[in-house]
Amino acid sequence: MTHAQATDTHPGELADVPGWFPPLDQTLFTWFLERQKKAGTKGDLLELGVYMGKSAILLGHHLQDGERFTVCDLFEGDAPDDANQAESAKSYASLTQQAFERNYLSFHDTLPTVITGPSSLVDQKVAPDTCRFIHIDASHLYEHVYGDIGAAHDILLPEGVVVLDDFRSEHTPGVAVAAWEAVLNRGLRPICLSTQKLYATWGDPEPLQEELLEMLRQRSDVGVSVQEAAGHRLIRARSRGMKPPFFPPSRHYVEPAPAPAAAPGGTETRAARPARPSPSRARRLAKDLLPPVVTRAVRRARAKRS
Repeated sequence: MTHAQATDTHPGELADVPGWFPPLDQTLFTWFLERQKKAGTKGDLLELGVYMGKSAILLGHHLQDGERFTVCDLFEGDAPDDANQAESAKSYASLTQQAFERNYLSFHDTLPTVITGPSSLVDQKVAPDTCRFIHIDASHLYEHVYGDIGAAHDILLPEGVVVLDDFRSEHTPGVAVAAWEAVLNRGLRPICLSTQKLYATWGDPEPLQEELLEMLRQRSDVGVSVQEAAGHRLIRARSRGMKPPFFPPSRHYVEPAPAPAAAPGGTETRAARPARPSPSRARRLAKDLLPPVVTRAVRRARAKRS
């Protein structure tokens, strides 16, 4: 992530909400959440770092009866340390809670539970073993990501899914170190990798991986490869011109005006074309218009040919 994208209008579609949420990750989020619903998995949802609400809006759409959705972000508040404050000022200067709420309420009737402050507050506000899906996209500093992963471990249900954003971007090495450290030393087990996010669990990833591979291999708009590293099977997915999955438009959506009717496709009517003179009339016109010397020359040439 680089710099904030300001918005002061109500979005009509999810694509209108600023943010970094590629179609591949929208597809993967949707697949994991719908699979949990089909399997009868119940639990709350949690997102650390919401920016303008793009992924939160999608998560809220999959909230089931009796479940709770909690989001946490600094918004325009103070960071817990100087490094985090500098990061927030550089990349999220225009982020406000008002903008997030405006965007979210364009698609939903009620807001999630909002924790305004650093992600370190989450384990004090969200009970252990309550969430089935957690998206971590808050600070990119190693110490903060390390703490977020630890909180997610305690809050997530045994078979729940955690998603780590920016785990391999060149400008977020702290996330990469914390993510792979959790895989090697803290029991986190990868399910799959997208260009931007690491999907993982502290449960058994194999059933999820088998179903996910079956789904991905049926699509022509995604490339899939499987690798082994340090005893872990890694499914890598990359978009090949993938379009985002369908998502319901917001309450502010305006149907595009119909395109004007196209003119007849380039066919020229007889009335529009100038009339072509008949061959005999053309010869008479040439005789009348050409000088006599040219006319005599043409006659001598014709006589020679005959």
